Amino acid sequence: MQVTFVPPHIPDILLKDFQPRSLLKRPDNTPEKARFLVVDAHNHLFGDLPPEELLRIMDAVGVQTWVNVTGNVVLPFDEAGYTIERRPIEGFIDHYVKAYPGRFTCLTMSEFARWENFGILAEDDFVDRAIQTFEADVAKGACGFKLTKELGLRFRDKTGAMIPVDDARLEPIFRRVEEMGLPTLIHVSDPEGFFIPMDETNEHYPVLQEFPSWAFQDSFFSKNELLEQRNRLIARHPKMNFILPHVANSPEDLDRVASWLDTYSNTYIDISARVDELGRQPYTARDFFIEYQDRILFGIDMPVSEGAYRAYFRFLETRDEYFEYPDYLGRWGHCRWRIYGLDLPDEALRKVYHENAERVAQGR
Repeated sequence: MQVTFVPPHIPDILLKDFQPRSLLKRPDNTPEKARFLVVDAHNHLFGDLPPEELLRIMDAVGVQTWVNVTGNVVLPFDEAGYTIERRPIEGFIDHYVKAYPGRFTCLTMSEFARWENFGILAEDDFVDRAIQTFEADVAKGACGFKLTKELGLRFRDKTGAMIPVDDARLEPIFRRVEEMGLPTLIHVSDPEGFFIPMDETNEHYPVLQEFPSWAFQDSFFSKNELLEQRNRLIARHPKMNFILPHVANSPEDLDRVASWLDTYSNTYIDISARVDELGRQPYTARDFFIEYQDRILFGIDMPVSEGAYRAYFRFLETRDEYFEYPDYLGRWGHCRWRIYGLDLPDEALRKVYHENAERVAQGR
C-alpha cells in the first residue's frame, strides 16, 4: 500500500507580523538592579509621567539621577512619529528637580525648542533671544544645553535655506554656553539607514515605514556633511564639553567614533537608544567600551520602565546571548535582531554608569 505524504498547510504571514520566538536555550541573567548606582544621562519626559512613578521605577532598578535632556518640552509622538509640546522649564524644575534634590536635573534647548516653526533664523532677534532664554533657564536650574537634530535637517533661515550645524550666525550662542562652562549635548544626524533609500536592502525599513518622517535620504545635507559640520563646531570650542548622543550617531562604525574621540578630547558619547547596534557586535563593542571607558555615558532615551533599564544592564553586565531589547519607543517585540552582553569589568561599569556623568557635570 502506497502512502502519499501531504504536507501541512503553511499560512502566509506578512513580514510586519513575523515575530519569531527564539528556541535557543540559554540562561537569563538579567539584573534586577544595576551593579552600581546609575545616572541616566539621556532621557526625556515622555508624556506626563509623575515624579513619584518615575522615582518608583528608578529606585527599583538602581537609577540615582535622571537627566531630562529636553527640560522645556514633553515628547508625545503622533502617528507620524514626530511632534512636540513645549512647556516652561519651570514645570520640570519645580515638580521634579527642586521637589526631589539630587534625583533629577535637566538641560535646556533654549529657543531651539520651537519645532512648530522651523524658520528659526527667519526672525532677526533669534540669536539674542536664544542667549537670553538659555541664561534664564540656567538661572532657574538647567545644567547644560541641548542642541536638537533639527539643526541641519529642518531649521531654515529667512531665505528658506537650510541652516548648517556650524553656521557662523549661531556662534554667539555657543560662545555664551562655553563662557558659562556648561556642557552641550549635540544631536546631529540619525542612524545610517535613515539616510539611504528605503528599499528591500535597508535594515531600518520597518522603522521608516512606521515613522516616515525619520527618513532623510533627500535631505539637503548628507549624513557625512552633517557630521563634518558638527566636528568643525567642536573644534572651534575646545574648552566646551560636548556630549555626542547615540554613540556619536555612528554606532555602525565604532572605528570612526574612536577616531573622533581621539581627535577631540572635549567629547563624550552616550549609548542611549543604541544597544541594538552595539549588541550585535559584542566583541568590537566590548573592546571599544574598555578602551574608551572614560568617555562613555549611560542613557536609555526611551519611555521609562523597569524592563527597559534591565535590558541595558543585561547588555552591559552579563555574558547572555541572543536576547531581546526594547525599540526606540520602549516597545518590546519590535526588535530587528537579538543582541549579546558585553560582561564589562567593574571599573568600566562604574565609569559608564555614573562616574563619567558626574565628571562632565563638574566641568572636568
